[in-house]
Amino acid sequence: MAEAGSGSQPRRTFLRIAGLGLAIFLAGCQAMVPKTAPPPKPAPPTEEERPVGPGLPTDQERHRVALLVPMTGPNAAVGQSIANAANLALLDTGGAKVRITTYDTALGAGVAAQKALADGNRLFLGPLLAEDVRAVAPQARGASVPVVAFSNDASVAGNGVYLMGFSPAQSIDRVVRFARTKGASKFAGLMPTGLYGRNASNALIHAAEASGGSVVSLQTFDRSPKSLTTAIGKLRQSGDYDAVLIADGGRIAIQAAPQIRKTGGATAQILGTELWATESTLATNPAMNGAWFASVQENMYRQLATKYRARFGKPPYRLASLGYDAVLLTVRIAGQWKVGDRFPIKALADEGGFAGVDGAFRFGSDGVAERSLAVHQIGTGGITTVSQAPKGFEK
Repeated sequence: MAEAGSGSQPRRTFLRIAGLGLAIFLAGCQAMVPKTAPPPKPAPPTEEERPVGPGLPTDQERHRVALLVPMTGPNAAVGQSIANAANLALLDTGGAKVRITTYDTALGAGVAAQKALADGNRLFLGPLLAEDVRAVAPQARGASVPVVAFSNDASVAGNGVYLMGFSPAQSIDRVVRFARTKGASKFAGLMPTGLYGRNASNALIHAAEASGGSVVSLQTFDRSPKSLTTAIGKLRQSGDYDAVLIADGGRIAIQAAPQIRKTGGATAQILGTELWATESTLATNPAMNGAWFASVQENMYRQLATKYRARFGKPPYRLASLGYDAVLLTVRIAGQWKVGDRFPIKALADEGGFAGVDGAFRFGSDGVAERSLAVHQIGTGGITTVSQAPKGFEK
């Protein structure tokens, strides 16, 4: 149980299941083992033999892992959802070798990290926010404790920090490359002002050029109706385009699509990002019919959500799967991690990757999780998958 802390033909590699957590989704068989009498249990230590000291009691049989998430404040619901999912993963895997303690980053991420290190934790799962990762990373690095964070801000990755968050750049790259296979070559983009929009612009340019296409128009908007309309009107100024990426959520996409159809993009393929993955209302808008976006496969997450709802009485936040998969990753590596030793950081660089609720993933040399993504199409009957996510990675 998670505890509340006080504070050429490339060779395809098949993924190894990350612990036993995926047994909630996969049927399996158990080998019959002859029954033998269990060995006698050793006598419990006397009070004099039990180590006494500050912080958590000494644990000689389990690895100490800190879960750093907001448990109070404005992001408390998301943090609690991640913590609940991590708890579920421990239950599903047995978690015999792992002890997870939760620390509230809303009280100060640096303070939480300091407390976690004092308690003897050898691996950090979290934090959630990029600014919290920046506060935690130096302390963790000084103690040779790796940080597997839930942020998607690539600027905080590397030098001991690994990111499990869903990368907009990977989503854009996947959907653009898919569009290229369907004949699109001239791309346009509608980008919100701010960091996300800038990163999305760079990702679109890189993906289009790397796949043999080009970006003919990039327009920014400030999310006001007038600004969005002006940006759409400027899309055609640089020439025709046959695909347009709307790098924003469903609300903006629903506003933009009809205007695109009326102002020169009648036949353009509409593309979206991973932000659309949780937007069930997109399928109810006729203007979105046929639009594509890339994200992780949702079938296993839906099963996790059902189990989560049954146990906790409410649906999880979508990011809860990151907590679940982080624990699966930890449990798998725990088999090659001697209790009391530092976490085997090299295990995170496994080129074969890991399997989780959100599909296959592996950490690149930059520390960012490379994910196996599917391409989905929006239609009147709902959202369907038009290009399946690969089951593994090529070395």
